[in-house]
This record gives sequence, C-alpha cells and structure tokens, in this order.
Amino acid sequence: MRRLIIATLAAFALLALPLNAQTSDEEEQGPAVLVADSVYITPDRTLVAEGNVEALQGETRLRASRISFDQRAGTLTVEGPIRLDQGGSITILASYAELDRDLQNGLLTGARMVMDQQLQLASLQMTRVGGRYTQLYKTAVTSCHVCDDGRPPLWQIRARKITHDQEEQQLYFEDAQFLILDVPVLYFPGMRLPDPTLNRATGFLVPSVRTTSQLGTGVRVPYFFRLGDHADLTLAPYLSSKTSTLDYRYRQAFRKGRITLEGAHTRDDLVPGETRGYLFGSGYFELTRGYRLDFSLQTASDNAYLVDYGLDDLDRLQSEVSVSRYKHNAAFRTRLIYYDSLRDTDDDSLLPTLVFDSTLERRYFPRAIGGELRLGIDLHQHNRTSNLDILGRDIGRATADLSWLRSWILPGGLRADGELGLAGDVFRIEQDSNFEGNVARATPRAGFRLSYPMLRTEGSGATQLLEPVVQIGWSEIHGSDVPNDESTFVEFDRGNLLSLSRFPAEDRREDGQVVAYGINWARYGVQGWETSATLGQVWRDTADPDFTQTSGLSGTSSDVLVAAQLRYDRKLALTARMLLDGAFSFSKAELRGDWTGNRAQLSGTYLWLGPDAAESRSQELSEIYLNGGYDISPSWEASANLRYDVSDDRATRAGVGLVYRNECVTVDLSVNRRFTSSTSIEPTTDFGFTIALSGFSVDAGPETYRRSCS
Repeated sequence: MRRLIIATLAAFALLALPLNAQTSDEEEQGPAVLVADSVYITPDRTLVAEGNVEALQGETRLRASRISFDQRAGTLTVEGPIRLDQGGSITILASYAELDRDLQNGLLTGARMVMDQQLQLASLQMTRVGGRYTQLYKTAVTSCHVCDDGRPPLWQIRARKITHDQEEQQLYFEDAQFLILDVPVLYFPGMRLPDPTLNRATGFLVPSVRTTSQLGTGVRVPYFFRLGDHADLTLAPYLSSKTSTLDYRYRQAFRKGRITLEGAHTRDDLVPGETRGYLFGSGYFELTRGYRLDFSLQTASDNAYLVDYGLDDLDRLQSEVSVSRYKHNAAFRTRLIYYDSLRDTDDDSLLPTLVFDSTLERRYFPRAIGGELRLGIDLHQHNRTSNLDILGRDIGRATADLSWLRSWILPGGLRADGELGLAGDVFRIEQDSNFEGNVARATPRAGFRLSYPMLRTEGSGATQLLEPVVQIGWSEIHGSDVPNDESTFVEFDRGNLLSLSRFPAEDRREDGQVVAYGINWARYGVQGWETSATLGQVWRDTADPDFTQTSGLSGTSSDVLVAAQLRYDRKLALTARMLLDGAFSFSKAELRGDWTGNRAQLSGTYLWLGPDAAESRSQELSEIYLNGGYDISPSWEASANLRYDVSDDRATRAGVGLVYRNECVTVDLSVNRRFTSSTSIEPTTDFGFTIALSGFSVDAGPETYRRSCS
C-alpha cells in the first residue's frame, strides 16, 4: 500500500509539472489528477495506470480500465470500457480512445454520447477538437430507450456525420434520415437542432395539426427567433384550404419589467376579402419609489374571430393601463380601462366603454381615541360614445370617505366592534335629462357589532369554532338621487354580510336602519380536514328599490345566506353558496369543487340563477361545467370537459383529449365541439394533433415513463 501511494503521488507530480507551463486559462482548471489501483512508469517514461482508473481535469472526469500516458508526446491511450463526464451535462462512453493530456482533443471508437440524460448519440467513431467540437460518424440519435435484443427504438435519426458545438449547444446533421420503428420517413441533407442543455435557440418549434368544421385541416409550424438574452419572437404560419394565418408572439424582459405581445393576421374564406386578426398584450414595469406600471391590451377585428380560431372564449375585451403602489398603511391605484363588447346584442356606443378610476386609501392609529382611522379618496369617470339623451349618459364622481373603527374585548369573552363614518360624493351627470347635472351627497353611518367566539377541542384533537354575531347599523343619505351605472349587479355573500353598504360601488349606498345577524362555525381536524359554514340574514326598516329581486337583499328582510366550505389537505375543496327566500326556494345557488386523486382529477361548477329582468335575465339560468383527467397508465392520460345548459337541456361545449407520453415522445390528440351559435358564430368541431420529440430542448412534461424491454 505504501508503494502504491508513493507511485500515485509521483504520477500526480509528473502530470502536474507540464501543466504549470500552460496558458492562464488552463491553469485555472488546476492540475490533472490520476487515481488507480496500480500505477507504474515504464523504462521509456510512459506512465501506466491500471484498474479502476480515474483521471480528473477541471470539470472533466475520465474513467477507464487502463490509461497510458506518453509524457514526451503528451497523449493518453485509454482502454475501455471508457466513461468521460463533462460538467454533468454530457457523458461519453467508448471502447478505445486516444486523447491529449487535457482530454480536449482526440479520437474515440465505439463511442456513444449521452446529453443531459435524455439524448443519446451512438457512432462508430468520434473525434474531439479543441474541447468544443465533437464529431460523430455513422451515428444514430434517439432519446428513446434502446433495448439489447435488437428491437429498433420508436424513433431515431441516422446521419453520416454529426457535429456537436458544445459552446453554442447545437447539433449539426449531415445526410440525415428520420426513422420511425426503423422505417425511413424523412430525409434532410442538412439540419440543425439544439441540444437538450439549451433553453433558448433560434429554430423550429413543435408543429401541430388542427382540423375544424369551418377551417378544414391546417398545419401550424412555429419558428422561434432568439433576439439576445432578453427578447424573442415566435412566428407561426397556420395554413389550411380555407385560411392563411400568421400567428406571432413577442416577449422582452427588462431589468425592471416585462412585456408580451401576441396576435395573428388572417385572410380566410369565413369573411372573404377582409383582413382579420387579434392582438393581446400585457406587461409591467417597476417604477421609482415603489410604484408599478401595469398594462394589458385586448382587441379583435370582429366578434367571431377568437371563437373561430379556438382562442380565449371572451365576450368582452378589456384593455387597461394602471399605476399602483401598496405599502403597509397606504394603497394607491389609478387606471384607465377601455371595453369592447363581442356580444351581437350589445351596442358599444351605449355602453360605458371608457372608464377612469383612481383610488387612494390610508389608515392611521390615533393614540388619543384608539382604534383605526381610515381615509379613502376615489375618483371615477365613465363615458359613452353616443350623444343620445339618457342612453348616452356620461358620469363623473369624486368621493371622500372617513371612518373610525375600534374593537373591545368585554368580560366573558364577548367581542364588540364599532364603526363611525362619513362619506361625501360629488357627481357630474351629462346627457341625462332625468337627473340634475351636478349632485352633491353626504352619507353619515354608524355600526355596532357583538360577537361571541367560542372554541373547544374534541377528544380526537380536532378544534371547533362557533361564533354567533349580530350587528346594528344606520346610515342616512343627504342629497339628490343619481343614476345607477356602477352598482347594477349586487352579490350577497359572507364577505359583505356585516357591511354597512353592500353595493359594489359608491354611486349607491344603503339608507336607513339595518340589523344583520348570523352564525359562523368551523372545524379543523388533525388529519387535514377543514369545514366551515355561515348562516346570515339582514333586516332593514325600509326596502331599498336598488336591490334586484334575485340579489337576495330586496324587501325589508333579505334572503337567508347559506355558505359552506369543505377542504381536505390539498386533495379536495368544495365551496357552496345559496340564497333562500321565505318560502325556502332558491334565488341563487352555486357549487364549486376540485378533487385530486392519485390517478384522477376532477373540477366542476354548478350555477343556478333565478329570472330577473333588472339583471337582464328573462328566464332562469342553470349550468353545469365539468373538467377532469385520468391517468390510464404511466404513459396514457385521458381528459374530458363538458359545459351543459340545464335550463335549455343541451350542451354548449364538450371536449375529450388523449395524451401518450414516454421518455422520447409526446402525442396529444383532442376533439372539442362548440354547440352554441349567434348571428356571427356558427357551431364548430375542432380536432387537434401534436407530436413532440423529447431530447431537443422540448419539455416532455413533469414526469416521463421509461418503457421496459421485457
């Protein structure tokens, strides 16, 4: 053992001494290190290492059964089996090699290269040049599992020569054939592909085939342009017998921001002779002093374009630019919004398409009176393009609100909460002869709430919370009436059960005396189960005509609010909300659920809304939406979705999908059907087909299944 250690140390010295005379770049790598079971020097000063040999140079590690180092020639003769690892991303296996002392140049026979543990390149001969280029001759490339029984892989690329540029992370193919199960399918005289270690590179992305009943069968071939380290552009021609479309997407990252623009330019047979398309955009920039600029853009050439091309299912487009800042005791946001309706029944000139909002909120904690002071200032303006009286109404509003809140813990655990507030509103009303042009209003308010939270622990360790609550409120509006443009839809839920005003905006406020009462219950189990429920109702001395019939708040007594939630770990979540009137019939009801199992996932929504002319609903609306997936096997996944109109007893949308995925390929099949129609939209069926080969910087999904050779 002592002689082996001395011999090994001598080998280190012999290898390290010449390296000290190399360039500064090579010196940074450090000297070469050689470890073996046996190390000796022949009379002609050839260093020989045998048995479990390892040679290390920088991030390069060479393993072999025998290495001979000719000091005068500066070459290594390596006998296999050989394994050469380079920085953990590239592994080379070979049977015989002749390399220089830095392991950067040389010849390998019977070589196989494995890149990023995904892509393998098997060749008869391999040469390394300058530590950057690797040239492989008569090579087969695949990311599929290769069996020893001679069965061909699912797919492979055979080429006369392949050059790998390690610095640019590119693979260059010469005289290449693409084979499926050993059957030639395509031939390429020259081809360039990114290696698996490259995240972004200019080149083609995964193509897809889409067939619809309106557009026929088309092929979409995206091409990615890398515009430096911080920007890129993707152009995707989509061609079929009935359309010529160019999709595009531009992305750029800045030091303190990011923007994304995507859209399409189309000429098709659906609207002959016209250019169609859409443009969506979004982004943000971090400004000075904690401010942030956000923007979004949504526009389309016509009402049917997004639906015709299977894009976002939107019926109203919203473009917005905003500046905001949020701090511990202050919040500021100002924004300008433009709306564009895609509904055939809407007239944009009669809708408030341009909306401006600016909000400032601050809170203070005065020691003299205790509690919390809140100050809010809100500016609002919305305009219609129509000049018609009443229908073309424009409104501007300025609001200032000051409130004081304080809580007390009384003897016996009783909790008391008090609120005093005063709101002032100034309105400017144009193009509406039914109202005064300028209106000023003041609304004082007060509220006092008592709650009694009770907590107990079960023998199993679970905890229960029971909290009855009652609140008395008062508010009084001083001033003339104004149009209801902002608070046309009111939702009654557990979030506003105890509010002094349940309208969503300041153009409407509750007026008079109000009593709200309810009870909260929750149970927290030790194994991840969580259950909660709320019951509540509101009584008022005078009915408010601005609450619609199905809002649950009309009349002097509201509907009974019933809300419940059930959760289990991160696998199950159920949320239900319903409003029950005096006859115990529903005015609104909704149920949402998500379930995730070991092999299946399911999410769904049920919604029921009663008829209400004030909410533009002449008949009841009832709808079910289901979306689920099932892992049939480690390689096969199935999915389905359904949107069903219970009121009309017909499906509005349905779709199924099937995905096959293994270690080297992903095949995605889908069929979707839209049954609805309008004056600009026809029912359509959409077939999708995509094949993605893993190993060339293509995301194969979160998990891959490697097939067995049995």
